[in-house]
Amino acid sequence: MSHKYVYLFSEGNGKMRELLGGKGANLAEMTVLGMPVPQGFTISTEACTQYYKDGREINADIQAEIYEYLAKMEKISGKKFADPTNPLLVSVRSGARASMPGMMDTILNLGLNDTVVEGLAKLTNSPRFAYDSYRRFVQMFSDVVMELSKTEFEKIIEAKKQEKGVKMDTELDADDMKDLVKKFKAFYKAQKGEDFPTEPKVQLMEAVKAVFRSWDNPRANVYRRMNEIPYDWGTAVNVQAMVFGNSGDKSGTGVAFTRNPATGEKALFGEYLINAQGEDVVAGIRTPFPISHLQQDMPEVYNQFAEIANNLEKHYTDMQDMEFTIENGKLYMLQTRNGKRTAAAALKVAVDLVDEGMITEEEAVLRVEPKQLDSLLHPQFDATAIKKAKAIGKGLAASPGAACGRVVFSAEDAKEWHDKGEKIVLVRLETSPEDIEGMAVAQGILTVRGGMTSHAAVVARGMGTCCVSGCGEIVVDYDAKKFTLAGQTIKEGDYISIDGSTGNIYAEAIPTAAAKISGDFDRFMKWADAARKLEVYTNADTPKDAKQGRDFGAQGIGLCRTEHMFFEGQRIKAMREMIVAKTTEEREKALVKLTPFQQGDFEGIYEVMEGRPVIIRFLDPPLHEFLPTKEEDIKEIAGELNITVADLKNVIASLHEFNPMMGHRGCRLAVSYPEIARMQTTAVINAAIAVNKKHPEFKTEPRIMIPLVGEQKELKFVKDIVTETADKIIKEAGVSLRYEVGTMIEIPRAALTADDIAKEAEFFSFGTNDLTQMTFGFSRDDAGKFLNYYYENKIYESDPFAHLDQNGVGKLVKMAVELGRKTRPEIHLGICGEHGGDPTSVEFCHNVGLNYVSCSPFRVPIARLAAAQAAVKEKRAK
Repeated sequence: MSHKYVYLFSEGNGKMRELLGGKGANLAEMTVLGMPVPQGFTISTEACTQYYKDGREINADIQAEIYEYLAKMEKISGKKFADPTNPLLVSVRSGARASMPGMMDTILNLGLNDTVVEGLAKLTNSPRFAYDSYRRFVQMFSDVVMELSKTEFEKIIEAKKQEKGVKMDTELDADDMKDLVKKFKAFYKAQKGEDFPTEPKVQLMEAVKAVFRSWDNPRANVYRRMNEIPYDWGTAVNVQAMVFGNSGDKSGTGVAFTRNPATGEKALFGEYLINAQGEDVVAGIRTPFPISHLQQDMPEVYNQFAEIANNLEKHYTDMQDMEFTIENGKLYMLQTRNGKRTAAAALKVAVDLVDEGMITEEEAVLRVEPKQLDSLLHPQFDATAIKKAKAIGKGLAASPGAACGRVVFSAEDAKEWHDKGEKIVLVRLETSPEDIEGMAVAQGILTVRGGMTSHAAVVARGMGTCCVSGCGEIVVDYDAKKFTLAGQTIKEGDYISIDGSTGNIYAEAIPTAAAKISGDFDRFMKWADAARKLEVYTNADTPKDAKQGRDFGAQGIGLCRTEHMFFEGQRIKAMREMIVAKTTEEREKALVKLTPFQQGDFEGIYEVMEGRPVIIRFLDPPLHEFLPTKEEDIKEIAGELNITVADLKNVIASLHEFNPMMGHRGCRLAVSYPEIARMQTTAVINAAIAVNKKHPEFKTEPRIMIPLVGEQKELKFVKDIVTETADKIIKEAGVSLRYEVGTMIEIPRAALTADDIAKEAEFFSFGTNDLTQMTFGFSRDDAGKFLNYYYENKIYESDPFAHLDQNGVGKLVKMAVELGRKTRPEIHLGICGEHGGDPTSVEFCHNVGLNYVSCSPFRVPIARLAAAQAAVKEKRAK
């Protein structure tokens, strides 16, 4: 038997996500559970992969299997495809194994043509319904399959409504719908140079191809990269018998959640429209009714739906996001999936499900996406400022949080302003998948149309971005780049603030206040901490950063960058004096001025950390970074340093390097100028002695990290300077103080010779930013210029500086872990690059046996949760 690519819903189940995609697996599961699901079949993800292998063609075997299953579907439904007397119409929807809301394309009412539509009109005794379905199909097929602009079709509809003097689509009659079909097809022919396809089997195959194609469209690729969804997964296609929500006043369509996806409150939450099709709800073209209103419109249907929703949540033990259609008073379930939710809702749902006895604490830890926590950790509006501010309008509170920024009106402009360093708020009539890149960089999203389940709302909640939707009072003028609300005109570049928790809109910049961790968050994070093995440190260069990290649960400091302390006032002057010095004595004289500054900083950090580990990296960047580049600055600084402009220019020229990243920096500075390492050791040790004297209970034990080591003898040379200086200070102070000297593993050679380096190093910290640069052979600062070409050509699926490259860089880390422990079994191992706060990288660190990860303060809770999930997954895999 040849390979099977197509499955009836009745042949699958919920465990077949990899093959049937999330939507197909859940339709199969609902079928197994006996729920009212319009029947159909799923074309598997393997067929999608095969489509790309076959040069973007559906091969003859797969086509034959699709038609075979179409015949089976006809038998189940008792209707015939392309038969005017009893027509079977279908929807064609994508469904990847990971939920990608709004990313993929849907076609409804497929199978209609000029003959079939007449048959449907007679059969239903409703020409208006038949032609409404037909005009929707022509529009969707033209947009999704043939890539004609949806907006142009909307313009034709708007013109027809103006001609008739009506406001709503539902006010157009059968003749109007017939006229729209005629105009749509004429527009299609004018654009494509050929008639609209009338053969239903051709329509079906073209629609399937379009879904497969959409897996590789730019917005899907952006979404996948943001959410780490592998390209080779492919998407499945679901072909399902149509049920019609647009067939009269006893019909409708809706989207609902078993709990509130914004707050997590346990109550049915959603919206529906009477006499409409599914796309109307999510597109946000009409503003829908809340789901509770259905109890008045159709009480029996509402009760049945509430029961199904409850059963689905119990079955999946998670909040469900459901799509449904009512056809002439009969309820049909079109989809269920674990619902996207805000971080606050995710925490509440996870905690409530534990309290309700549905899941364990360990299971709850897996229910919250670590990256989602980000939205809880960032500032909210300052309470005093928000009380004084006056809202100029109100929309729906679609995704909580506070956003303040300059107004832009398109995704392209959003990206452009963001690249200039501006914070922006994206204002749209309604968003569509094409806006994904603009939405990703926006502080907040404001839409004129659309409800709580519109594209803008769903995608914003998934991203943790503040969103206010459906503010119908706003009048947008895209051409003039402005909008008006409550008599005020807001132009591109003007500041506005939006509150995603209340829906309020303010025509001003409102200051924000820091986030607080408490309640459900606190309880949930305690479960995470109980589950994890990895310790989580923070990267902090100041007492303020250290305190922020501790407030978010950091257990130590994994990276304190001493060079960041040299850029202020008197410090930078002393640093520059040291750099321009011509003799060791002059250098030491300048360094004496820096010592008290360094010592004071370290004391402040030690006091905040109260005896927890603090790893201090010695000077790393090349010296030219501390010197000016502009002519006016050179003149000013030469005067300050009491040297000639020519002398300062000579120093700057002498420090110029063709490749500073691989130049005179890191431990190489200490080898060339041992006095720098002596000064920094003096500050570190004296600070620890002073703090321990003041707070003997802290028992502070400094850890000194030598950067950019690639050779054991190099490390020994610098370590000898450190230990000689430290031991002398400790002896003279007459105290007992334990300290450690370790290194950063950030040069491939260090990883390859880690067994030798561990003879000197008491700990390793993997500096994966530099290790990635050195392994790939490109710099992080320059890679942005060409990495997009690599994504487009599927060479890389994600940025190696955002997610650790486990096949290459990861192999070096693993090797260094094994070699280091072979020489020194008790060696302490951690990571302090940006990857320390990236969930997939944290999981890798857990799996290779590191002791800790270190990341920026605001990513500490993300790393804590990611570490817990890695431990739970490992336990379950055994």
